[in-house]
Amino acid sequence: MIVSKRTAMIWWVGGLIAFAIVIALSVPLITDSVPGGISDHQNAPDAAAVDGIQNAWRADGLAGLATISMIGDLIFIGIYGIGCVLAGMHYRAHGAGVLRVLGWIAMGSGIVFLVSDYGETVCQLIQMVRFAGDNDLAAIASGLRPIKVAAWIVSFLAVLGALLAERSYSGKAPG
Repeated sequence: MIVSKRTAMIWWVGGLIAFAIVIALSVPLITDSVPGGISDHQNAPDAAAVDGIQNAWRADGLAGLATISMIGDLIFIGIYGIGCVLAGMHYRAHGAGVLRVLGWIAMGSGIVFLVSDYGETVCQLIQMVRFAGDNDLAAIASGLRPIKVAAWIVSFLAVLGALLAERSYSGKAPG
């Protein structure tokens, strides 16, 4: 499959914009009772921790916003992850040397990001919709979190690195 750089960048930048929106939605979830906000929910290792967080959000009138934030996260994951995979496919097919390597890294880490972050967020959302923590779902979500964070960082740096390398190879100064 031939992927244009324009298509890949629309998805990737769109994912970054969606990420900013999800962060903005999630800021009110940072409260005295839940100082880490949505991150605390992602890191909750068991049903009791999830229940404590969700009860605090409900008491503060934020349970609906938490659900919306998680749904927004699912949208972000798809847009950004597809953008990384498409960028990786583009640079893998059109680049040489470091660009091709960065393409493989972006594509691989984009796939890992999609799988791990969807897994984490679906586990969170199920608990939120049921308004009941579940030990297995909490363990899966908290176990996937470091994988998705690492995959996000690697995918972001790979695409950014490919963009910068492409500019330096074409003789254009970045910026």
